[in-house]
Amino acid sequence: MTVHHTRMLILGSGPAGLSAAIYAARAGMNPIVVQGIQPGGQLTTTTDVENYPGFADVIQGPWLMEQMQAQAEHVGTRMVWDTVTGVDLTRRPFRLNGDGGDVYEGDVLVIATGAQAKWLGIDSEEAMKGKGVSACATCDGFFYRGKKVAVIGGGNTAVEEALYLTNHSPDVTLIHRRDSLRAERILQERLHAHPGITVLWNREVAGFVDGGGTAGLVGLDLRDTTTGETSRLATDGAFVAIGHHPATELFRGHVDLDDDGYIPVQPGTTRTSVPGVFACGDVADKVYRQAVTAAGTGCMAALDAERFLAAAEHESDREAMREPLREKENAEASW
Repeated sequence: MTVHHTRMLILGSGPAGLSAAIYAARAGMNPIVVQGIQPGGQLTTTTDVENYPGFADVIQGPWLMEQMQAQAEHVGTRMVWDTVTGVDLTRRPFRLNGDGGDVYEGDVLVIATGAQAKWLGIDSEEAMKGKGVSACATCDGFFYRGKKVAVIGGGNTAVEEALYLTNHSPDVTLIHRRDSLRAERILQERLHAHPGITVLWNREVAGFVDGGGTAGLVGLDLRDTTTGETSRLATDGAFVAIGHHPATELFRGHVDLDDDGYIPVQPGTTRTSVPGVFACGDVADKVYRQAVTAAGTGCMAALDAERFLAAAEHESDREAMREPLREKENAEASW
């Protein structure tokens, strides 16, 4: 067993984790990033990225993450490819146990494990991801300007995505497997009032139709949940909007989680319920879920952690200065 110690330990290597690492390394904190089972985060599964600041042309998600990692390593970050299987946040330094037996210790811990979109799980879905099937309208809606699109789901996320897509598409269809939506009433009212949105009730997606060659998605095979009848909906793009899974199971019982499994942070900060533990990116953000916002909160986490350590070390120095005075006072009292 090897024990790796650092002033700042970062779990997760997406935009949030790597941004935190860049700032921490530049501050001389020699951070260690434990990459986890998906190094680079969700952007490594994204092809075209057109909304990350600083690039006039479309860039590739995996390339962007490679550049972030190279920058983090260039300024002094140590990258470790390991999967964490256990944590101990009851004392500092915090300890993470790796799958291979190594132990990672950090005077502070930054959690940047992200969140994964929920998918339908049907056979044709995986093959069509990035070829007309997406889980983020804000990320990919721009590519469907003037085209016909569909949104799958019935909660707040689905309704919000459908409304957002009307900025790009004149023909948006919301597909829901029940006869009523779970979304908040105000969102439902906006949805039903919009002339560019059609709702298909009691329908579930049975398959994504590949047009072959470079055509990508051309339609959805639908099944009526009440009659079992099947039909086909022609569409250029489909957005699966049935929620997200924050990657927080490892921290359940160790740090406060909200009802949806996300890590709540103190407003305006990245501080969690455990002093010295910080959360950034999609693991703490159920609203925006963008690479640029994740990177921003990664910066915040590094700065919050640096200030926490500075305050703790200042208090330790003050305590060390008080100790000789206590010893002198005790000695005088015993005379």
